[in-house]
Amino acid sequence: MLLGLLVVAGCGGEGEGQAASADTLTRRQRDSVIGASRLPGAGGVRAAIRVADTAAARTGRLDSIRP
Repeated sequence: MLLGLLVVAGCGGEGEGQAASADTLTRRQRDSVIGASRLPGAGGVRAAIRVADTAAARTGRLDSIRP
């Protein structure tokens, strides 16, 4: 799972500072499509998305209990 996170995090800087492309899919949607495919590494993408969702949900729960 850690390897999948590193792969996804390593791709994060791509396209920054450039004009927005005509692509209408968000990064998450593209990652979901890749994760649903039979491409090599798709399982790692699915795992990274699941870990990111879990972390976001936990952060949301923790933020909601702050005074």
